[in-house]
Amino acid sequence: EGGLLVSLYLKYRPQGLSDFVGNRNTIEILESILQKPHNEFPHAFLFAGPSGCGKTTLARIMAKKLGCSDNDYKEVDSADFRGIDTIREMRRQMSLRPLSGPCRVWLLDECHKLSGDAQAALLKVLEDTPRHVYLMLATTDPQKLLKTITNRCTQFDMESLSKRRMMKLLKTIMKKEKKQILDEVLEQITKDSFGSPRAALVILDQIINLPIEKMMHAVKKAEIKESQIIDLCRALLKREKWPEITKILKGLRDQDPEQIRRAVLGYCSTVLLEGDNPNAFLIMDCFQAPTYDIGWAKIIMSCYEIIQG
Repeated sequence: EGGLLVSLYLKYRPQGLSDFVGNRNTIEILESILQKPHNEFPHAFLFAGPSGCGKTTLARIMAKKLGCSDNDYKEVDSADFRGIDTIREMRRQMSLRPLSGPCRVWLLDECHKLSGDAQAALLKVLEDTPRHVYLMLATTDPQKLLKTITNRCTQFDMESLSKRRMMKLLKTIMKKEKKQILDEVLEQITKDSFGSPRAALVILDQIINLPIEKMMHAVKKAEIKESQIIDLCRALLKREKWPEITKILKGLRDQDPEQIRRAVLGYCSTVLLEGDNPNAFLIMDCFQAPTYDIGWAKIIMSCYEIIQG
C-alpha cells in the first residue's frame, strides 16, 4: 500500500511544459524564454505559490530544457539546510565547471526558510552568478524573502488548480487507468485537495482500486472526518486546553495528514476573510508547511505549537 500512495503522483508528473496542467500564463512565459538565445536566459527563477501546485516540477523541467545533466543538478531543501554554510558550499561548487553538459542548476526548495545570514549570502550569489549556473528558487511564502533577492529573480506566481481543471485532470487519469468512478467521488477529492494536483492524486491512489460502492463509503467517511476537522479548527480558534485537543486528534488519527492540514487552512481562510481574527492567522502560519516529510507528527506538533503560543 505504501508504494501505491505515490504511484499516480509519480506516474503522471509532467515531463515537459506541454504536459503541465493549469498556470498557462507561467507556462507561456517559460516557453517564450526558451525561444531566446542562451545568453539571454535569466539566471535566477523564482517559483512562488501554494504547496503542491507544481513549483518543483517546473524547476526540474526547466533544468532539463537548459541541458543540465543529472550530475550537475542539485536540490536543496531549505527547510532542513537553512544555514549560511549551505549557501557557502553551494557558492564553492558553483565555481567548478559542469561535469557534463553546458550548465549547472541548483534548486532551493522552500527558500523562504533560509536564515537571515543565508539569505544575505544568497543575495551575493545572485549578484555574481557564474555564466554556467542557473538558480531555481521555490517558495510558498515569498514575503519572507529579502526584497533584494526577489528583485534579482524572474518571478512566476503560480496558482492552485480550479475545480473545473482538477475534475478534468482526475477524469483524464481515470480514463487512462481504465477505471470507473462517480462524479461525486471526484468532487469530494477535488474539495479535499484544495487545488493541489499532488494532494488529489495521493487521495485518488487510496481509493482507485476499490469497487465503486466502496468508493462511496470512503467519501461518506471523509465527510464524517470533515466534521471532526471542523471541531479541531473551532477548538484551536478558542485555544482549548491540550487534553481537549488530543481527544479530537485521536479521532482523526487514521486520516491523511495532508488532507487535515489543507482542510484547516481552508476553514481558517474563511474565518479570516470574515473578520479580524489573530488566532486564525496563527493557525494558518503553524499549518503552512506540508506534512509529506513527517506526516501525522506534523499535525500534532502544529496543534501543540498553537495551544502553547
